[in-house]
Amino acid sequence: MAEPTRSDEAPSRADQLTKSQAARRERAIAAAMELAREGGYDAVQMRDVAQRADIALGTLYRYFSGKDHLLAAALADWVEELERRVAVRPPRGETIADQLVDILRRATRAMEKEPQLSGAVIRALSCRDPQVIECQQDVSNAMFRIQSSAFPDDFDPVIRARATKALGHVWFSALVGWVNGWVGITEAGDELASAAHLMLDHYA
Repeated sequence: MAEPTRSDEAPSRADQLTKSQAARRERAIAAAMELAREGGYDAVQMRDVAQRADIALGTLYRYFSGKDHLLAAALADWVEELERRVAVRPPRGETIADQLVDILRRATRAMEKEPQLSGAVIRALSCRDPQVIECQQDVSNAMFRIQSSAFPDDFDPVIRARATKALGHVWFSALVGWVNGWVGITEAGDELASAAHLMLDHYA
């Protein structure tokens, strides 16, 4: 049976929600992540998410335009959590490239532990839904902030922005290759390290 279309009310951003609305949103994301862990992308259906999260289906559609938006929001929240962890335990390494590699390998290792979930959120993030595109931007912004912690304060901001953007693209491409079975997780990490050193060893 086809799932109902979303409500006419646009989903609210997380920072615009009341405490009770934020709690419902968190339950929905947690439920979607559980389903993705169990069966990957195809296992995440909005009706099942609503039931598991104990939320009315219509309410769920007020927060999320569909399952791609829901899974992309889960990835955005995960990257924000990564940002908090990196703030507590800063990247290690003698050079900028070494520290960037440490950050990106930590992110990749975390996703390696959840292959079904990782495949689901990466697939969802490729969707062209406008709400997903907002999540793409949230992920990109968070990754920029995380990677920026590897640079000294006096580093050229233009070069830093270009390098972090390029490495973000390499990271996402490596993850796509891993979840699709084109490369192993170790090889994906090696590609990240190679790109970081090629771009930034000159500034060591």
